[in-house]
Amino acid sequence: MEKFFKLKEHGTTVSTEIMAGFTTFFAMSYILFVNPAILSLSGMPFQAVFLATIISSAIGTLIMGLFANVPYAQAPGMGLNAFFTFTVVMGLGYRWEEALAMVFLCGIINILITVTKFRKLIIKSIPESLQHAIGGGIGIFVAYVGIKNAGLLQFTSDGNSIVSSVVDGDQVVNVVSNGGIVPALANFNNPAIILSVIGLILMTILVIRDVKGAILIGILATTIIAIPMGVVDLSAINFEQNSLGSSFKELGVTFGAAFGPHGLPSLFSDPAKLPQVLLTVLAFSLSDIFDTIGTFIGTGRRTGIFSKEDEAAVENSRGFKSKMDKALFADAIATSAGSIFGTSNVTTFVESAAGIGAGGRTGLTSVVIALLFLASSFLAPVVSVVPAQATAPALILVGVMMMASFKEIRWHDLEDAIPAFFTSVFMGLCYSISYGIAAGFVFFVIIKVVRGKMKEISPVLWVVTGLFVLNFAVMAIL
Repeated sequence: MEKFFKLKEHGTTVSTEIMAGFTTFFAMSYILFVNPAILSLSGMPFQAVFLATIISSAIGTLIMGLFANVPYAQAPGMGLNAFFTFTVVMGLGYRWEEALAMVFLCGIINILITVTKFRKLIIKSIPESLQHAIGGGIGIFVAYVGIKNAGLLQFTSDGNSIVSSVVDGDQVVNVVSNGGIVPALANFNNPAIILSVIGLILMTILVIRDVKGAILIGILATTIIAIPMGVVDLSAINFEQNSLGSSFKELGVTFGAAFGPHGLPSLFSDPAKLPQVLLTVLAFSLSDIFDTIGTFIGTGRRTGIFSKEDEAAVENSRGFKSKMDKALFADAIATSAGSIFGTSNVTTFVESAAGIGAGGRTGLTSVVIALLFLASSFLAPVVSVVPAQATAPALILVGVMMMASFKEIRWHDLEDAIPAFFTSVFMGLCYSISYGIAAGFVFFVIIKVVRGKMKEISPVLWVVTGLFVLNFAVMAIL
């Protein structure tokens, strides 16, 4: 194990890697239940998506650990699954099989641009100031996810600001509101919010005291405290729910559906829809690519997961010699695999930062996460016992740690500060890594053009920025 993962070289141990794996898994385990809930609204069988989520996450994460030897976890991405259901299926009227076919094509595109080094050219073209902004911005994003999951925020929206809503029977499942929505601090009048505060204080004390495994200990301790507080009800555990047998039975409906008569063949049966299909695949691909690149740059640079040698190898090597090459390839493979089993885009999860913050530095962390995903197929009700209020403090504290990247930005120079600001703030406020990167790219290009420094804009950055602008235009039309 030491020889394969090079633990000593990375300054870590087996126990640290195992704790990091558990930390990341618990921080992202919500995806096991949230992803089927969202995709099932498109008509897909819930339990099939549940199992597809587990299988695709385990495959992608295992490849990441064994092939790239980096501590990142993969799973169907939030935002991308909402785009799949609410925009592609409900909005544009495609069947879910056709949407899966689009995801498969997105995966193929991502594999091609990884093999042809286009992804590496994108990474190389990102200015250093923006790379630091991406790291700090992901810190804001991760901390915001934690604050939101903790229930510390409440949002008020007046009726005139509601743009659209999706109703399933008597239940409102999705509401889109514009600038009329106002965030505020929630009232500390229920056990769940109070538990979040207790967990945050406890975990902060453990981290400040440099307790080994502080984040994982904090998650487990908060879960235990949740039981007498009534936030977790052990009597509600139902081992028959999401049973493995019924999940496998329903998986037959989604497995390979992307290639069935209602999938790829149907997708290209109408020539008039071809431009829309291609632009929708582009929208899938851009979000997937930049979520991953942003996560790697934001978490890997400061922690040393991707060393200076790795960065040099990214620019100069051929094949898959650097860890970054291998990690990008693993991410691309995971999306195609996920679409085959029956789920939306699989991407590198920003919650991997929780495990990295707990000391994870090698692929052993990812292997542990993959094994936990597989085990969750048998123990889904037990996994669901860990409440969001227990994992939310971990995300908040990891976000705080990641914001250290901001110190490398020359904030006194507006030429650097403006793109950095929009990159970092838009990640949190738009709840999207890729949108934050897009905002930073656009303002970087505008400022360089205005200052007469167009030569500092690489051709790749011109192309990518143009694609982002095109993507926003497409989204507006769709």
